[in-house]
Amino acid sequence: MNHHANGLAATLGSTILRDVTLRDGLQLTGKLLSTERKVETVRELLRLGVPAIELGSMARADLVPTMANTLEVVQALTPEELEKCWIWVATPGHVAKASAAGARNFQYCLSASDSHNKANIGRTTEESLAALPQAIEYTQEVGGQIQLCIATTFTCPFEGYVPEERILSIANDLRAEGTTDIVLCDTLGQAIPAQVSGLIARVREESPARRIVYHGHDTWGLGVANTLAAIQAGAAMVDGALGGLGGCPFAPGASGNTSSEDILFATRPEWLTTEKFGDLVVLSEKLLAELGEPNRSKAAQGARSRAEAFDWVLPAESAAADRSGN
Repeated sequence: MNHHANGLAATLGSTILRDVTLRDGLQLTGKLLSTERKVETVRELLRLGVPAIELGSMARADLVPTMANTLEVVQALTPEELEKCWIWVATPGHVAKASAAGARNFQYCLSASDSHNKANIGRTTEESLAALPQAIEYTQEVGGQIQLCIATTFTCPFEGYVPEERILSIANDLRAEGTTDIVLCDTLGQAIPAQVSGLIARVREESPARRIVYHGHDTWGLGVANTLAAIQAGAAMVDGALGGLGGCPFAPGASGNTSSEDILFATRPEWLTTEKFGDLVVLSEKLLAELGEPNRSKAAQGARSRAEAFDWVLPAESAAADRSGN
């Protein structure tokens, strides 16, 4: 089972996966994971080779209860571990609090549509943009990185289709100078591959040189296809969550993220062996069982199939041991 994944030419190239299970993945669940369990999950993902993790959000605990212990998780991790971790923020105050706890990488989120920004963050998109320079300044003071994250990049649950020009105007806004990446979010999972590759190509061509990150959902079954389109169009980072967990509590119709297991199975990054993939499937299954959530990953289901001549399938004895809790 300890075969290296790269029997096929890797399609991931220099693009890296960021696992967002502990932020976007947990947003719609009803159960708060303990600080210890979150820290354990971060460390296990890093041990397996996952290069980047979004470990939580500074959203108000009364609005998103599963994020209540984010700062405790940050404080429990080492500076070396935190170098690979990201925190969701929406205000300069969020950056100040998180950086005081030790965080250095921030995803500053606003929505392309005003109505979603008001539902999600409680202000207009313009108000979020106006506060961005202060958030950038706080980040630079601690030597960190800050991403400009644009939610509802393709469609909004309240306004429908979002024009590409709107995305370009936000990406090119002078107040966003100093951000390291532009995160393009298919918040509702309604985009198709041609839209994803087309928009990424435009943003790369027409906006200042920053990395592009793609954040997709699998609501309409195109999560992996859209992620592959993003990679081929030049995205430097793509987001996924274990078992396809997640969604946005303030976006009616937003379901799970694209599954990390499915993205990894499709892209075969150099660090991934079939053995590590199996460990990731087991980690995901245990976490989802604790949360009482279904596993939406097709690759995880495939790993539990009986086609044992295929290297990516978990051995039957390991499946029996996992079920018995050993």
